[in-house]
Amino acid sequence: MILGIIQARTSSTRLPGKVLMPILEQPMLARQVERLQRATSIDRLLVATTIDASDGDVASLARELGLDVYRGSVDDVLDRFYQAASRFGPSHVVRLTADCPLADWQLIDRTVNKILSDALDYVSTALRPTWPDGLDAEVMTFAALDATWREANTPVEREHVTPFIISRPERFHRGSVESPVDLSELRWTVDEPRDFEFVTRVYEALYPSNAAFATEDVLALLRREPELMDINEGIERNEGLRLSIEKYLKESSSE
Repeated sequence: MILGIIQARTSSTRLPGKVLMPILEQPMLARQVERLQRATSIDRLLVATTIDASDGDVASLARELGLDVYRGSVDDVLDRFYQAASRFGPSHVVRLTADCPLADWQLIDRTVNKILSDALDYVSTALRPTWPDGLDAEVMTFAALDATWREANTPVEREHVTPFIISRPERFHRGSVESPVDLSELRWTVDEPRDFEFVTRVYEALYPSNAAFATEDVLALLRREPELMDINEGIERNEGLRLSIEKYLKESSSE
């Protein structure tokens, strides 16, 4: 079984409650789920959120959308992710985050198909970033996730789920799904208010006439209206991971 897990919480430091903010009158998480459910490679989709009271609305929304829900650790994201997966005994797990309402289900299917066809341990669209930030997808065998959960012990590895795998190419057989054209300067994720404005404008332009608009449709829109890219220009990619690493290094050096 291929299990898709969406990590979702309301306690984002840069844009609290973003996953519940409305895009065309529906919560952002609901818009993303609508897109992810088009992926033919995912057999089951669930939301992994936290036991914090603030995430009760996330859990309720996920159930309303017909998804399974797991609520776990606030800080140990790896444990939350692993416990969510282990209940279902999947062969592979797809890691997704709830701040990507322009998620590309076709790209997810390509990523899953690669890990299966090449018998790899881990495949990502972002080992070498070539896609817009916000189209990230990671697929791993449950065996690789299990080893990670048992052995990862640094705060960065526990908070971000896959650094343990990514940093050990000699142990885990990895693969990458890359864009034929480098689109990594484009930002389609939601971390800041400007990001939310951007994706809202994209939905307003494309969704009413085509609810299943794809990456190619977004790129065509940006060619027609390049000023949209100015809305969230200049925001750093993967800033959260960088800040976690810097915090860990600072704390380690002070011990």
